[in-house]
Amino acid sequence: MSENPSPITPEVVETHGLSPEEYSTLLEALGREPNLVELGIFSVMWSEHCSYKSSRLHLKKLPTEAPWVICGPGENAGVIDIGDGQAAIFKMESHNHPSYIEPYQGAATGVGGILRDVFTMGARPVANANALRFGRPEHPKMKHLVQGVVAGIGGYGNCVGVPTVCGETNFHPAYDGNILVNAMTVGVADQDKIFYSAATGIGNPIVYVGSKTGRDGIHGATMASTDFEEDSDAKRPTVQVGDPFTEKLLIEACLELMATDAIVAIQDMGAAGLTSSSVEMATNGKTGIRLDMDMVPCREDGMTPYEMMLSESQERMLMVLQPGKEAMAAEIFEKWELDFAVIGEVTDTQRMVLEFGGEVVCDIPLGPLADSAPLYDRPTISKEQYKAWAKVKPLGDVPESSDIGADLLTLMASPALASRAWIAQQYDSQVGADTLQTGGDAGVVRVHGTQKALALSTDCTPRYCYADPYEGGKQAVAEAYRNLCAVGARPLAVTNCLNFGNPQRPEIMTQFIGCLEGMGEACIALDFPIVSGNVSLYNESKATGGGSAILPTPAIGGVGIIDDYTAMATPGAAKDGDQIFLIGFTSGHIGQSLWHKMKSGEEAGAPPPVDLEVERRHGELVQGLVKRRDVSSVHDCSDGGALVAITEMSLASGLGAQLTLPDVPNPAAIYFGEDQGRYIVTTDNAKAVLDACKDAGVFVAAIGTVGGGALSGEGFAVSLDDLREAHASFLRDWMEA
Repeated sequence: MSENPSPITPEVVETHGLSPEEYSTLLEALGREPNLVELGIFSVMWSEHCSYKSSRLHLKKLPTEAPWVICGPGENAGVIDIGDGQAAIFKMESHNHPSYIEPYQGAATGVGGILRDVFTMGARPVANANALRFGRPEHPKMKHLVQGVVAGIGGYGNCVGVPTVCGETNFHPAYDGNILVNAMTVGVADQDKIFYSAATGIGNPIVYVGSKTGRDGIHGATMASTDFEEDSDAKRPTVQVGDPFTEKLLIEACLELMATDAIVAIQDMGAAGLTSSSVEMATNGKTGIRLDMDMVPCREDGMTPYEMMLSESQERMLMVLQPGKEAMAAEIFEKWELDFAVIGEVTDTQRMVLEFGGEVVCDIPLGPLADSAPLYDRPTISKEQYKAWAKVKPLGDVPESSDIGADLLTLMASPALASRAWIAQQYDSQVGADTLQTGGDAGVVRVHGTQKALALSTDCTPRYCYADPYEGGKQAVAEAYRNLCAVGARPLAVTNCLNFGNPQRPEIMTQFIGCLEGMGEACIALDFPIVSGNVSLYNESKATGGGSAILPTPAIGGVGIIDDYTAMATPGAAKDGDQIFLIGFTSGHIGQSLWHKMKSGEEAGAPPPVDLEVERRHGELVQGLVKRRDVSSVHDCSDGGALVAITEMSLASGLGAQLTLPDVPNPAAIYFGEDQGRYIVTTDNAKAVLDACKDAGVFVAAIGTVGGGALSGEGFAVSLDDLREAHASFLRDWMEA
């Protein structure tokens, strides 16, 4: 073993993100002091980003199984059966801290990383989605961040040739110092051609493919596992640099090799790069690994084993091949102008051994790096203590509206509800020619060569999660389910990206556990298991003055199947004269509603409760209405309530609506309340809708008629032209200013 070039001092340990207690555990595991390479490897593998040391105790409680689940959490992505011998493979991940430091590259490499998670398993990526959270538009840095993130997502996804078909973008002061960039990819594969990461076969060659290794991204995983300091610019070297054209070549080369019998195991080099990929492959295969660091393709001179192992350079993969297949594989990668190198072999030692310059520079057991990594049961507080800490004001007297039309115009122009067309127009949503719907409740892409289509949606309402983590967690899953049902899809499974603050604060851990409990209950009730995901903690920023945490944001990515895409529903297909129905009872719940915040300036009251039995019954009813073509258009009710949903449908169709409500004490609460489990449908066959609702025991109300150039009701009328201008104004004017 080569000697340490410098002593491992407490200061060196601290800069690697290990606590004194964790370093003591490391010493016990090794039985000696580590050298710098070994310390670096332990530091990234034991980081929150790689080890999930604060979360995996609780993640185990989530429901992950169903008859259609082929592979749940633990691999690069989740896999579900979509019939005909085909599988959908998908996952969502975060790239939050890098995107705040360097928004273009942070967002771009987030897209690149999630694409690799999917095609690593043998799937051709068919759709991208995202979930973005930004701070106040008036924040001096926010416009730059929005422009950079959107350009990065579009720049990478467009170039690599995968359509971006849906997403959500929110603004809230809680994200001023720590934005969220969550990226999701869905791919399609044959079930008999799915690849996993377990390195097996003693003596099998380990090969490195893709781009060369550079010094970008070193300590990226560690940086993503701590709060932000005020010197974020100094952390720019920890942000990776992506090349989507190389990624496209890598996709094609990997899929070409996957068509042969050469690959035993495959893993992308994501967070912690060569370290995490090699450790995970050996751990999953219950084997060992030996790497010759002299053989690693490097693009910079004089790179050390420490730098090679911790680099997070993009567009790289690690494979275990069948013996004798090296030359054939090399020929494929050389044809695609990518690096290919045999850098090691699978061993039976259950250790990681690295050699460099004829010396062993690392020799450590794999168990402590992965399966026996630190695991914490972080302290929490009671629900009563959380309520006192969160300081959510009670709702108080319900305000009334003197002008519903004016309130509607104000809401539609607000950052919360304004058109995201400026963003969507920068994404290529049509590349591949299989995109069937964007801009509605869910993105929909055809499964090429079939009548089937996949629907996907990203959802979360963070203000609900802050006010009541349990109900907020339920609602995030329920809304994803609802959005899939609204296009006529049968919801199948969930991926997630759990974005929270510092887990060492009991209040934050209480948020985390509460949201997971709500999510888990919803997934069980809706038969909507979680098959993959990501946890992003320490989303706090000292730069905003005092350790400000984001709102709890458990972003949900839902995937469903449409058996015959010709029966797909959209929000904008209503016809003149169609009747408008509201499915689901409305009580006028305005706690935590956008309308109440607009009127009072406060996010007050409890979020709307979620009745999961009602959600499922209503969702299955809507699926049936769409499948039988009994409705012309469908839209779920969410932020802003029923009147906002109807407005969005009117803007999409170009037709107004005349609304009629029963005599109620406060019409504004009915129009703008955010009660859950509701849909707006239009139809020229009212009897079919009413009969179906009666048979299912579902509340339904006729609330108006489609037609004209305005949206009107008792005491108000607003032209579609005015609504369209209000809706378009925020992002357009902000970006032009």
